[in-house]
Amino acid sequence: MLQVVFLPLADAASGQGISQAKEDTGMDISTEPRAIARRHGSVRYRSAAYWLATGLVAAELGVGGSWDMARLPIVRDVVAGLGYPSYFLVLLGSWKVLGAIALLVPRRALLKEWAYAGAFFAYTGAIVSHLTTGYDLSELGLLAILAPLTVVSWALRPPSRRTR
Repeated sequence: MLQVVFLPLADAASGQGISQAKEDTGMDISTEPRAIARRHGSVRYRSAAYWLATGLVAAELGVGGSWDMARLPIVRDVVAGLGYPSYFLVLLGSWKVLGAIALLVPRRALLKEWAYAGAFFAYTGAIVSHLTTGYDLSELGLLAILAPLTVVSWALRPPSRRTR
């Protein structure tokens, strides 16, 4: 089927609109302009990236915090090697679990801001602690991923999860 489409182009000589013939293949079923479809597509990717980053950060905070509060021997040895007292694990673990919950619950934007800040400080503080003591530098790789992942989650959060 042949379809005539009038484009808002003007003929340079006459100043009148130009008509073009365009073959309708029946394949283009989109009813939205391409710019809108692209924007919605990028919103989906942004949302997926946000939830992936947030899920990973929240999972690490939740699991890591639980391990800290349980004072598992592997965690206790690392904290002792870094020079921190063992009671520090209960305090840090409690805040991590609360931070994981804060990142996942709806609304409460200000609480989420604090959770993001706490997670970032915990990860960067752990990096500095490992670098200054030289203890168990093998953990730096994971910490070097989690700190930027926290920033990615914060930067991609939807408007409903922002303070402004």
